[in-house]
Amino acid sequence: MKPPRAQRATFQWQIIGTALAALAPMLIAALVLAFANETSLKVRLTVAVFAVFSVFVATYALHERLVYPLRTLTNLISALREEDYSLRARNINRSDVLGEVLREVNELRLKIAEQKLTAIESGALLRAVLAEIDAAIFAFDPDDRLRLVNRAGERLLDKPPLRLLGFTAAELGIDDLLRDDAPQTVDRTFSGGNGRWSVRRSTFREEGVPHRLVVVADISRELREEEAQAWQRIVRVLSHELNNSLAPIRSIAESVGELVKREPLPDDWREDAGSGLQVISSRADALTRFMRAYAQLAKVPHPRKAEVDLRDLAKRAAALETRVPVEVVDGPPVVVNADGDQLEQLLINLLRNAVDASLETGGGVRVRCSTRGNNAIVEVEDDGLGLSGSANLFVPFFTTKPNGSGIGLVLSRQIAEAHGGTVTLENRSDARGCVATLRIPI
Repeated sequence: MKPPRAQRATFQWQIIGTALAALAPMLIAALVLAFANETSLKVRLTVAVFAVFSVFVATYALHERLVYPLRTLTNLISALREEDYSLRARNINRSDVLGEVLREVNELRLKIAEQKLTAIESGALLRAVLAEIDAAIFAFDPDDRLRLVNRAGERLLDKPPLRLLGFTAAELGIDDLLRDDAPQTVDRTFSGGNGRWSVRRSTFREEGVPHRLVVVADISRELREEEAQAWQRIVRVLSHELNNSLAPIRSIAESVGELVKREPLPDDWREDAGSGLQVISSRADALTRFMRAYAQLAKVPHPRKAEVDLRDLAKRAAALETRVPVEVVDGPPVVVNADGDQLEQLLINLLRNAVDASLETGGGVRVRCSTRGNNAIVEVEDDGLGLSGSANLFVPFFTTKPNGSGIGLVLSRQIAEAHGGTVTLENRSDARGCVATLRIPI
């Protein structure tokens, strides 16, 4: 900021006054000597003019020698304040004090420019790191207004940055996460996902003002991955044990073989052989079904993605159900990049559960396809009795059906997560029954 004109004028006149005060004795002495002697008027005028001119030149030179470097210094400092690092002092005389000052200003300019570049690069690195972090990061000012959010946070709230930055935590619906007494692990449904979340809160200062930092990380997927690995180990163990259980079947088969080789055959050989073969057949079928269910759960193929219309998949899956009416609500196409076969199997599982539930009440099933933000949504709604509890719905081999296998919902969730999506099952809020929601990124 430049000093006011009055202050600049005062400083400049002080310089001129000081110069005149220093030169005044010489000027007075010259005029006294010129007018005290009996000299001609021409000589007197010449002496007076030269004396006054010398004083003027000396005063002007002193003024410029002091004021011009100060103006240069002011311009340099003003440029630094405006973050303009292109200006620098030239023709510096390193042997005087003013040259040392200008040289230090030039060095300061280079140092500030280097620090500015480092800060820009560090900020760019920080933004790149934040963008790649899977955890959602939110920074709020003292008024609880959002000032920073990374891509994971945008996906979690399913909104672009322009609809997030500047809004309060209450307007975004996450004000409960800022409370100091809020739990560090919550089961929560956000616009962009649901599950179990780890919430970490901390504070930092920016320009001396305290801010709050909230980090929300999805731990449900990690838990489910560990759960899946544990179940895979269980499957391998069970497969080994089940294969070992085939030994008695082989023993019965050998006994029946020895029986039919006897000469003469016993009178009751038909009953013994038939009974043995029936046991072998029944046990083999049961073990085959049992092993197939375990193998299907243990390994889901990697999705082969292509553009598919979820509404068409829903219509094909609905056509397979004839026990109760299944209505696919009309609407525009909902196209996603996904494995059509896997998603169709997922929808078949959801529809089968919905139909089984509606059979008890004589109700129907409805399927709705839509888009919300960056996600495609498929809702399968039934008129059943609803859920009495949801804690074990996605636990492998847990089922409430007499002939259920307990792998349908687990397999559906694995297919959805392989596509970066989610599957939820909850009671309807408007009526009796349940709604299964599939969410797939577009």
